[in-house]
Amino acid sequence: MNLVIWDIESSSASTDFGSIIEIGGILVDENFNEKDRFNLRGRLPEGEIPQAMALIVNKTSIKQLTQVNLSHYQMLGEVEKIFKKWSPAIFLGWSNIGFDDEMIRKEFFKNIRYPYITNASPNKRHDGINIARAAYAIDPNILQTEINEKNNPVFKLESLSRMNGFDSSDAHSAFFDATLTMKILKLIKKKQPHTWNTFLKTSNKSDTETIFKKENIITLNEYFYGKSRLYLCAPLHPKYCIHPIYQWGQAVDLRVDVEPLLNMSINELKVEMKKTPKFLRTIRSNKAPIIIEAEYAMKSEPYNAMDPNLIKKRAKLVKENEKFSQNILTALREIAEEKEQSKSQEDIYAEESIYTKFTSNKDTALFPAWHAASWKDKLSLLDKFDDERLVGFGKKIIFQEAPEVLPKDMFKSIKRELAKRILSERHEKWWTVPTCFNEIDTLRDKYTNENDQEKLKFLDELNDFVMSIQKKYENV
Repeated sequence: MNLVIWDIESSSASTDFGSIIEIGGILVDENFNEKDRFNLRGRLPEGEIPQAMALIVNKTSIKQLTQVNLSHYQMLGEVEKIFKKWSPAIFLGWSNIGFDDEMIRKEFFKNIRYPYITNASPNKRHDGINIARAAYAIDPNILQTEINEKNNPVFKLESLSRMNGFDSSDAHSAFFDATLTMKILKLIKKKQPHTWNTFLKTSNKSDTETIFKKENIITLNEYFYGKSRLYLCAPLHPKYCIHPIYQWGQAVDLRVDVEPLLNMSINELKVEMKKTPKFLRTIRSNKAPIIIEAEYAMKSEPYNAMDPNLIKKRAKLVKENEKFSQNILTALREIAEEKEQSKSQEDIYAEESIYTKFTSNKDTALFPAWHAASWKDKLSLLDKFDDERLVGFGKKIIFQEAPEVLPKDMFKSIKRELAKRILSERHEKWWTVPTCFNEIDTLRDKYTNENDQEKLKFLDELNDFVMSIQKKYENV
């Protein structure tokens, strides 16, 4: 299967309220031979305030933010076309499952596009940083790493690339970071060919579930407190091994004496689950977990000091005990429901509601026709959507792309809503004009002390840019 190695740069650290401003990717075959590539930049959407630090990290100038050829909406349309053309593939980035994937899903959702493009069948997804950490946990000689003050290896892309002889001077631009990710992964495949295909076997949810339902003992790789660890685990009974709410696999850590657990009540199990070290391990089936053969954890501490027959006995007790597995799932359900009840009741904005309510198939089927229509027709086609969130997103896109087609009262209403958001004096979930000015002042002090004239000049330009937005929206 082909690999798509991709990366984004964004206007903010918030996946809900920020925007992708640059995206790049490389299509390679299974031997890392390049087949295609792209790199796109889009303008910041109208009425959004960027985070100064995000722009400094990805070296985006105000000119790039405001004057490139593609609007934000056009850029996402191009990305969708390319990703469809490159499918089927395994989509990979660096730390992409926690950030880039979330960002593109939410961006597509807000732009009336199908959000799960990188992992819906026939596509699969994995994460380069998880593969690198697992390869290193199996054999620390596989990659040269910097060691931080806590004596842990550093897996930041720029650092890892530099340590392994790749030029990382242009890190934090989208296409360049995708290239560095490709180089690191190619190196891992070359040095550790026997694990490469095993790592990729968990690139989708159903494949992952098949693995842990079938195996009696597995090695699960997890990353905690700066360390990549190998855990020897026994998945629960195949009928009862998936979390009833979150749909994640469940396995027991075989360092633990399982016999006392088998006859515990549900409440006793709930108490036991809070203790450390944890006896229960979660296999995040939809997030490309690393599951490898049992032999790898058997060779590492503390399992290498245990009697292999005791390990097998414990695994058998776990795998074959239906009642115990059922009790675990009941306990997990109750914990999840208690957590849900204690959740904050504050309003959820449409931008952060992608997982609270899925878009209907009927509405999703209308997406292509909506994008193909003229701007004037786009407005009338919004009436066909059942989901009010999509109607709101559609109006905002038209306001940003073709404001002249909006009736005057609708135009004013959207502009007023944007003004209320970006001029807010309260602590909001998104960046506001006051937040940005505060951030600029703080960074100005820092860069004055460091005598960094280049960054100080950028902050002045950003300050002027945000002031121009403020002026535009102040008298709405």
